[in-house]
Amino acid sequence: MSTSVTAAPAAAGMVEFERTTSRWGRLTMIAGLVFSLAGPLYLVFFADLGVTATQLFAGFAAVAGTFFVIWLVEPLTYFPILGSASMYQAFMIGNISNKLLPSALIAQSTIGAKPGTPRGSLAAVMAICGAATVHLLSLLIFVGLLGTWLISIVPPEVTEVVRVYVLPSVMGAVIIQAIVSLKQVRATIVAFVVAVLVLFVLVPLVPALSMVATAIVVLTTLVIGWFVRKREGAAGQDVRPEAP
Repeated sequence: MSTSVTAAPAAAGMVEFERTTSRWGRLTMIAGLVFSLAGPLYLVFFADLGVTATQLFAGFAAVAGTFFVIWLVEPLTYFPILGSASMYQAFMIGNISNKLLPSALIAQSTIGAKPGTPRGSLAAVMAICGAATVHLLSLLIFVGLLGTWLISIVPPEVTEVVRVYVLPSVMGAVIIQAIVSLKQVRATIVAFVVAVLVLFVLVPLVPALSMVATAIVVLTTLVIGWFVRKREGAAGQDVRPEAP
């Protein structure tokens, strides 16, 4: 009885939290979009640059052709881990895969919060706040104050090595952290096999699919993972739909 009484206010508070963050998240995202487009729109319509509508649509088509898949894949990939509130934060801040997502995963793993739960969502929110704060302070110190001096003393060979290997190393760490935190052995195996087949079999056979290879891997993994998922309830019994 006491558990249900305690859980009720917590559930109500979480509902209110989701409602509030969704409302302000939409407003801040719209405000960010307006500010992002204000400069380019001013240059196009008031700076006499001679930009035509055809050029605008051609430029948009070029960008969309490159990033359209990412527009679809990223929300599907990040939402199960981050939750709705953190999604607004993440897409406003940026650097999701190499900064915010690892921070959320580490926070959830540290406190034992499962992604997709209210506790996991709150952990992701706090982790992203911390990551953004550390990032801004690091930029202020190591770029704003010491940037020129650091570049002058770091050998070019070291800079080149960092430039080439920093992204693979960060992404590798993110993948390992996700595997350890989520503990989904079947989904991990499916994702690995699908990625290998798409990268080394499908793309060489059909090079035109290289631009959508990531989307193919994600969507295929989602579909196969759904069918091979572990169907067990809390007591270890198979979960089957009830007869009508």
